[in-house]
Amino acid sequence: MAETVDGKKEDADYKRLQSFPLIRHTDMPEEMRVETMELCVTACEKFASNNESAAKMIKESMDKKFGSSWHVVIGEGFGFENVKKMRSREQKEKGFYEVLDWVEKKRPQYMHQFWRCVFEDHILQLYPTLRILRNSLLDGTFRLYEKPPDVETLTEEEESEGKGEKGKEKSYTRKRTSSVKKGDKQEILTLPEAQLPVTCGDKEGTLYRDKLSRGEKCILSQGRWFTPAGFERFGGKKNNKNWKSSIRCRNTPLKKLIEEGHLHCPQRKSTKKTCVQKNMRFPVSSSESSSPNLETSSSLLEESDAEDVQEQGGRGEGTEFRGRVKEEEEDMADLSVFQAPSLPVTCVSLTGTLYKYRFASGSRGKCVRTEERWFTPEEFVKQEPTLTDGHWKKDILCHGKTLNFLLKKQILHVHSLLCECAKCSTQEQDVMAQNNDDECYVCHSEGALVCCDECPQAFHSHCHLPTVDEDSPGEWICAFCVLRNSQQWRDSSNISEQEAFNAPVSQHILHCHCLLLCVYREDIQKVFVEDPRQTVRRYSEIITQPMWLDRIKQKLESGEYQTVGAFVSDFQLIFSNCSTFNRDSEFGRMGARLKQMFEEEFQKIFSIQ
Repeated sequence: MAETVDGKKEDADYKRLQSFPLIRHTDMPEEMRVETMELCVTACEKFASNNESAAKMIKESMDKKFGSSWHVVIGEGFGFENVKKMRSREQKEKGFYEVLDWVEKKRPQYMHQFWRCVFEDHILQLYPTLRILRNSLLDGTFRLYEKPPDVETLTEEEESEGKGEKGKEKSYTRKRTSSVKKGDKQEILTLPEAQLPVTCGDKEGTLYRDKLSRGEKCILSQGRWFTPAGFERFGGKKNNKNWKSSIRCRNTPLKKLIEEGHLHCPQRKSTKKTCVQKNMRFPVSSSESSSPNLETSSSLLEESDAEDVQEQGGRGEGTEFRGRVKEEEEDMADLSVFQAPSLPVTCVSLTGTLYKYRFASGSRGKCVRTEERWFTPEEFVKQEPTLTDGHWKKDILCHGKTLNFLLKKQILHVHSLLCECAKCSTQEQDVMAQNNDDECYVCHSEGALVCCDECPQAFHSHCHLPTVDEDSPGEWICAFCVLRNSQQWRDSSNISEQEAFNAPVSQHILHCHCLLLCVYREDIQKVFVEDPRQTVRRYSEIITQPMWLDRIKQKLESGEYQTVGAFVSDFQLIFSNCSTFNRDSEFGRMGARLKQMFEEEFQKIFSIQ
């Protein structure tokens, strides 16, 4: 029996991640891509050498993992001797990628061992680029895209401070990269260095991140310290009046790095308040102006505010956010509402249920369940037709909070991209299993389940009606999907309730199966499943004509019902007996709720007008 998967998934992405994702990704900034590629080429082509380099250390590490026979694991086909003989960088790069393809296809089971050998501490200390790669893989921030996304994630803090550029996201705790159009540069993935090389015009300098965050003069150039605005003037870009765009690090504007959380400027009270102070020319008290750090910080704040106002000037306020929930008081939020294993979520007009144990990241782990199917958070957002630039962290809401808020509060946890759990697995069987529920639709318990190939439901073979042959080959669809499909091509005109009662069961056996399955599912405590005379004291003394669900199932399967009305009357008998025996007890109210559900489902399933 087949289990389906949304065939066109991100399998290609996952395969790359399993092997050599960062150096394989050609949209990476050229400088970083070449540096990383050359480091790894050098390491790989000298794998068996005694050279005192990263390659030798990696080889020694591999020897420890695989013993002296490591070359047997890698195999003769690894091809490093040929790569080593290539002189031009283009030929070497092409040859190296061919080697990677060979490893991916012939030795995929050793990918994680290889990376663990490369990512040992003493190697990472010598090669910062490898450290960048390791960090982005292990903390779950690295992401490949087949198509460039239109947006980035806005954090709640940044949303409350001011409006960013339309169509962009800002990431904070879980930073992800977004690929760009072919030929463009991609943003820097991770910047662990405390000092960054920066340029503005024809001037070069070094930016000290800690000084920038404290609002001090933070750029050292030609032996002089500058504020960002001062360095902009020093570089001949005074007329720009926007140091965030004028100053670049590795060809990336500082504005981009600030938006993504790589750099931090001093926080300001609010844009509106600062603008009023500047316009009204309020003086600063002597105590406030006495500190040089505070003076510099204030300068930075004013520069930042002026740029924010300038950026907002050409756009209508309010169109940027599309009703996004502000979470300015997130620290005071009642987190108890998020403790349940499953949480209600919305995305504009969409509704679903997020199961926390299934969540792995935006693109891995189908954790959002709708009536139709399971989605990853990214897939769920794409179902909303009104969102052209949606992003799962900001556009999916749970109890009025974004999923980014849930990540920051550690209610949800992003898995590492090196994670080997079933939710992160790219094995076809594991991926397909995520398309269906993890428990039986009828009895709500786990076990060996038969999965429908058209909807997310799953069943124990004996719980479904009719019983499923587990060994049957090919695809299988459940009774509910069969009924839904049949209703699409047969006469869709409604019938009256009396016409339904008079109809022969033989012509509506599918309807009866679905109705009975719905009642089984609703009776979670299994109060009405078995003969009550076996478990309830004095039941026979009060109820002379008992009825229970298993008895109805038996009569239906043996052909004892001639009409739908006779089938329905046995359900009514269960509800009547419950009301008589239990009166105003909790079981009586339970029976009343079950009766109401039964009547509603009967109307739907039989299309009663």
